[in-house]
Amino acid sequence: MRTSRKLRVATVITRFNGGAGQVALNGALALDPSCYERAVITGGVGIDSKAASTGVEVRYGEDAVANAAAGDLTPRAHRAGMEIVQVGPLVPQISPRDDRAALRTLTRVLADGRYDVVHTHSAKGGVIGRIAAARAGVPRIVHTWHGFPFNEFQSWLRRYTYIRLEKAAAKHTDAFLAIGSETVTTALRLGLTTPERVRLSWPSVDVDAYAAAPGSRAQARRRLDLPLGVKVVGSVGRLTFQKGPEIFARAIARLPDDVFGLWVGGGPMAGELEKLTERLGIQDRMRWLGHRDDVADVMPAFDVMAMASRWEGLPCVLVEAIGAGIPLVATAVPSNQDLVLAGETGLLVRPEDPEGMAGAITHLLDDPAAASRMAERARERVGDWFSPEYLGAVLDETYRGSSKRP
Repeated sequence: MRTSRKLRVATVITRFNGGAGQVALNGALALDPSCYERAVITGGVGIDSKAASTGVEVRYGEDAVANAAAGDLTPRAHRAGMEIVQVGPLVPQISPRDDRAALRTLTRVLADGRYDVVHTHSAKGGVIGRIAAARAGVPRIVHTWHGFPFNEFQSWLRRYTYIRLEKAAAKHTDAFLAIGSETVTTALRLGLTTPERVRLSWPSVDVDAYAAAPGSRAQARRRLDLPLGVKVVGSVGRLTFQKGPEIFARAIARLPDDVFGLWVGGGPMAGELEKLTERLGIQDRMRWLGHRDDVADVMPAFDVMAMASRWEGLPCVLVEAIGAGIPLVATAVPSNQDLVLAGETGLLVRPEDPEGMAGAITHLLDDPAAASRMAERARERVGDWFSPEYLGAVLDETYRGSSKRP
């Protein structure tokens, strides 16, 4: 597909925030603007009465940015010179009425945009986006698996349905990028792809931006108004069932009174977590900080990063913590083990086990020499694989590759 003109690439994602949104944005930013025209097509809030009466299902440019939800990444993409399109009915939740409208509208948007490549992210955006791209006649369709929407915490019927949907969408996919080695293994084992269409990929993180400068630890703690001398265990992620924030809080409750817990990120569980914190009696040392745009400045306050996720792809925040030199505790779920090698670059614990997580945290806090050794080895393991330059090369090779959909 190599041509003398710029390739037009559209990134399609339902919800342009959180880990998946950041991965998608970083990928678009990694593309050379001299070779690519970049667009982001993201979801909205569904079909509302105002949209129905005015016929406004699609917003563009500054209008789309102004209509974005809090914490959305479209302003950053817009400032970077990307085209922004918001498709109102493309919503994260299952909604037959919205989904039919999203497929119809997105097909039209992609056909009008005359894109050379459509690159989809997230489960629902991936299914609707790939089918719409195929109907619109897009020459090359790429999808990134950040993990899978099916997992052991679902009923067999829901899991079976998600797998069937993934198999249907795979028929319209020329190439896959899979974040994490376990994601590749699962995809091949389930027959979701053929070997030549899938490539292992890593999220792009500017590791140097998280490298702790002298004095940054003290500055971060002053920024958060933390008491002197306390130990801090932190986590970053949306307050959702997947991320296990209530498990994190229960682990903090098992630790001594001089250990503080910090969670950066907002989400639908915020209210119930505040109540849980009070029931556990840790309201004085467990802080839910909500969404913040200064994660790189806050993270040096952590003595340990603890991820309590029930399932994952490969969270960028682990790479960010490694860049900041923070020892890691993470659940033994795909694909955390790509970065957290048990006892070598961090500690792995069983999911849904606050007692086990508290024990691992205690080990790192009580043995700073071992914690430092693991953090150093983790930094060595990251190498250049997670750099924007590396991802840019992977995307360029994938977008211009020769693999074909069935």
